[in-house]
Amino acid sequence: MLPEVRPHVSAPLTEQLRHQLGLARDGEAGRLDVEGVAGIAVVAAAHSSGYAAIGHLLGLLAALPAPTEAGERFWSELWRSSGTAYLLPANIKAEVSHALAGEGAGLARQLLSAVDEMTPSQRVAAGEVIGQALGESDHLPDLKTRVIGELWLRDLELTAWRVLHADRRSDDPAGRRAFVDAWTRA
Repeated sequence: MLPEVRPHVSAPLTEQLRHQLGLARDGEAGRLDVEGVAGIAVVAAAHSSGYAAIGHLLGLLAALPAPTEAGERFWSELWRSSGTAYLLPANIKAEVSHALAGEGAGLARQLLSAVDEMTPSQRVAAGEVIGQALGESDHLPDLKTRVIGELWLRDLELTAWRVLHADRRSDDPAGRRAFVDAWTRA
């Protein structure tokens, strides 16, 4: 599942391409040689971690039962076991919509808060509920539901962290260069 690409998401990439490759903002793609295309691919790959993390975060949520009448039992059990309402579809719906539009930081913060709020025993119980649902839907009979759920929760946490880390808006080439110069100067 991929979020929509909006200008505010692609603008930093545009600036990186202009800076790293000397491309004009209004340049035509037909004027690029193979080296130019390869340069764009390299810069885009380095810049896409946040976009990919938002997509992965949405994919993790999409793997759970849909927030419909059929999934109501799952969501009720998850709420009871986790002790947090932060994970309920009604409470994350707006943030999921923002993530689908390319802005995943709010969803990431809310999910990290939900997991952080759980006690160790609540985390185990929530993992069991999640693992049961994933085990049934993904046909993973060889793995214990506790393991599946714990892996899902860990993946959720790490992915949410990647979204937040990639969302830092203060990164710029000059700032990065100054950081590297200061770090390596000794």
